[in-house]
Amino acid sequence: MVDDKLVKPNSDAEAWLCFDRQHVWHPYAAVPSQEPRYVVTGAQGVRIELADGRQLVDGMSSWWAAILGYRHPDLLEAAHAQLDRLPHVMFGGLTHEPAVQLARRLLELAPAGLQHVFFCDSGSVSVEVAMKMAVQYSAARGAPGRHRFLALRGGYHGDTWGAMSLADPEQGMHRWFAGAVTEQVFAPLPRSRHGAPADQSEVRELEALIAAHQSELCAVVLEPIVQNAGGLRFYSAAYLKEIRGLCDRYELLLIADEIATGFGRTGKLFACEHAGITPDILCLGKALTGGMLSLAATLTSAAVAATIARGSPGLLMHGPTYMANPLACAVALRVLDVLARFDWQGRVGAIEAQLARELEPCRSAAGVRDVRVLGAIGVVEMKEDIALSSVVPRLVERGVWLRPFGKLLYTMPPFIISPEDLGQVTAAMCSVAAG
Repeated sequence: MVDDKLVKPNSDAEAWLCFDRQHVWHPYAAVPSQEPRYVVTGAQGVRIELADGRQLVDGMSSWWAAILGYRHPDLLEAAHAQLDRLPHVMFGGLTHEPAVQLARRLLELAPAGLQHVFFCDSGSVSVEVAMKMAVQYSAARGAPGRHRFLALRGGYHGDTWGAMSLADPEQGMHRWFAGAVTEQVFAPLPRSRHGAPADQSEVRELEALIAAHQSELCAVVLEPIVQNAGGLRFYSAAYLKEIRGLCDRYELLLIADEIATGFGRTGKLFACEHAGITPDILCLGKALTGGMLSLAATLTSAAVAATIARGSPGLLMHGPTYMANPLACAVALRVLDVLARFDWQGRVGAIEAQLARELEPCRSAAGVRDVRVLGAIGVVEMKEDIALSSVVPRLVERGVWLRPFGKLLYTMPPFIISPEDLGQVTAAMCSVAAG
């Protein structure tokens, strides 16, 4: 039953906002809520249009997904064409061209050695599927007791039940579920910084941890190079390469969560390329459809797939209702077409240089702990938690949409952003950082 004890609104937008605050749950929010919230009526390019007519430069790429901005004409064309032909059909026992072609293209682009694709609905689910693959793989090899995972502290892999268990157990956003989710094994927060050699003492610590738990571990799960929602930290490619070697030595699968970093965000198409390694399982999502529709994928090697097939029940036990949705697959294919002819590497390089140049002055502010940039990621880490209720309205007043979390004021802009619009984002960040 709806409780309509609301102040009489003066417009449709106010009515929507009132109902929303009373009845609609938003990410990491309570209901009812009085947090700052804005009604969006449209979006084009890098701009979000609010109901009151204001336009905001989106420095978030709609949570890192809309790398080509909003309403890209090629993506709209692909969506309209597929909508007229086949918007959806179940994937059990049936197949269709968009899924087959997208799988082919992903395997061509992915690190060498990945040969099979499982399509799913979201990034979190792609991690769940990867975890199931690893557990079934170990069981099929005669080691059913090896069903735990080693993850890095400071990581984040999604909000679903299994994925939550991989988040930092003490500092992660899911620590309130401790004791309810499976307890995994956690390596220390990476110390080897991006661009630096691997700290060999850190490698030895990791190897000792793996050796101590080898009989119960099936895989190492990590975000390559960039720990995203767990703290936006950048770590050494050489350290990642060492982890690949340890996985081989101790017969563990390596699961790379590239949901946030895949498709160019770090300056490489996949962050694994910084280390020149191939994971056994690769999770993709977010930018896969340019932020238009929800779609994710879990890629794996022939060895993993064949081993699962030889075990009992001989099937990968997962099958989402909307698996390989044709509409989403068609849009994803067009995203890959656009990236193939667009100098995204040049644009990401230019964004990186501008972010580094324009965010560096924030370092001198009294409340700032660190400033760091990699690819199209710019981070200003504060010494204290950021108050969303006061900071978000300040950013909106400057015509910028950002969504800080914890101590992190950051931007992951669309690759198509102009220098002028990016300058507006960085100026707003510097203003907030200054206090």
